Amino acid sequence: MAKLPEGLQQFLEILPPVIREKLDFHPDLTRLVEVVMDYGRPAEARFLRSVERWPGTIITEQDIDFTEKAIGEFGGDNRAGIERTLHRISAIRNRHGRIIGLTCRVGRALEGTIDIIDDIVRSGQSILILGRPGVGKTTKLREVARVLADEVNKRVVIVDTSNEIGGDGDVPHPAIGSSRRMQVPNPADQHGVMIEAVENHMPEVIVIDEIGNESEAQAARTIAERGVQLIATAHGQSLENLMLNPALCDLIGGIQAVTLSDDEARRRGSQKTVLERKAPPTFDVVLELLDFDRLAVHHTVQKTVDLMLRGIAPRPELRVRTEQGEVEVVQKEFSPEIDEPGFNERFPSLSKKQDTEVPAAQITRTKHREEKSKHEPVEKAPAANKTVRIYPYGIARTRLERAIRERRVPALITNDVFNADAVIAIKSVQAQKPGKLAQLKKNVQIVSVKSNTFSQISGALDEVMRHHTGQDSGLDTALEEAADAVKQVLMSNKPVELSPRDARLRKHQHQFVEGQRLASEAVGQEPERRIRVLPVQLK
Repeated sequence: MAKLPEGLQQFLEILPPVIREKLDFHPDLTRLVEVVMDYGRPAEARFLRSVERWPGTIITEQDIDFTEKAIGEFGGDNRAGIERTLHRISAIRNRHGRIIGLTCRVGRALEGTIDIIDDIVRSGQSILILGRPGVGKTTKLREVARVLADEVNKRVVIVDTSNEIGGDGDVPHPAIGSSRRMQVPNPADQHGVMIEAVENHMPEVIVIDEIGNESEAQAARTIAERGVQLIATAHGQSLENLMLNPALCDLIGGIQAVTLSDDEARRRGSQKTVLERKAPPTFDVVLELLDFDRLAVHHTVQKTVDLMLRGIAPRPELRVRTEQGEVEVVQKEFSPEIDEPGFNERFPSLSKKQDTEVPAAQITRTKHREEKSKHEPVEKAPAANKTVRIYPYGIARTRLERAIRERRVPALITNDVFNADAVIAIKSVQAQKPGKLAQLKKNVQIVSVKSNTFSQISGALDEVMRHHTGQDSGLDTALEEAADAVKQVLMSNKPVELSPRDARLRKHQHQFVEGQRLASEAVGQEPERRIRVLPVQLK
């Protein structure tokens, strides 16, 4: 067996022999991410780009006991580690407190992972890192601490709640360089240790992993107000998620409802109750990790939050690391200047005026179009590459902008209802204020949604684009392929992979396969990500 990377041998030693036998000579061993052991269920190994389940290897009580004895005692957060390594073992307990499941994650110290944000890290600004689990938040945080301590020569203190940044044991892992590490005895006390760090040890930089509640958010604000650079991660995938989280929205300034006078509401062209930012943000910059080598940068959080509260979707800077290892900016940040909330003379398309009165000139233009249409043949459906103009009626513009951006469809948001090709409206608002929509032409498509959730708005956008581009959604084809795969799996008892599909179609395929009492998983990277139907019967 070839020489293993440092620490991986120690990881394998805590695994039961039945699992270690399968991993010792595995061709993808160096890409192992974690091993999952649940009592009475097949063992599972997750690699960087694939997942393997071993139906013939059912986890027993002895297997779990073997690993538990090899690593020692679990903390209050049900996490444990291996001394002088970065590996993390998390436990699942039954209601009697007995461990019935383990997630054994491989920890790696990777240098050079922050070249994509090196300029931001060295700028002295406070940085908040967001992203789903597994995209490298903690890995980048560890490397940030080392660079600031060893290369920038700053006094860095790490508040290490689960010993995930600095590793288990009293002596921290060399990956954090000369940073100092403060351990947290109880996860509930993390906010207190954060304050203790700034009061007792005079740091220039404090590094924190997983700010997760209101007390920790308030402690972070206290640290930032004392002039200390703060580098942290938080629960949430995007800046919008953070704004909708009442416990953590204080990190980006907090949001409050403000009631305006009648005159002020008319001047702004808004409703009487509006949302505004309460205070300056704790963090200057927010990084959204889209993938390990791809991220979005909000350079001025204060301005971005203000724009989002006024209905303008952010357009962050997008950075990628190419296959050659070079950092490339594929999209520059765009954030227009807004003189007044919801309105800007330089960018009239960003206005959110909700006046029920329509200007006379607008009515004249509309009547002219209607008169003209009487003498002209009916237009055919727009070509697939024609931009579809959508008017949002009562729905969150930021979520519609996000749906358009993620789906990469030829659509834009218009504030002129008479110039719209389609309207997406909230049912309740449509029922209460039908006046504006009643004036529309008959051929304008109106799609109603029950709530303001991203999934509902995304579904409505899909319906609009199918109608206006004349394109088949591909759902029928995707489900037919899934049905054929289920038959093959039942006959051969071997997994079958489907063709690559987008996330929406993969979701429908997952649901169909589950309905047939079979398991399925997604494999591969976009745009080649696809569903694999497994010969595992669901109960």
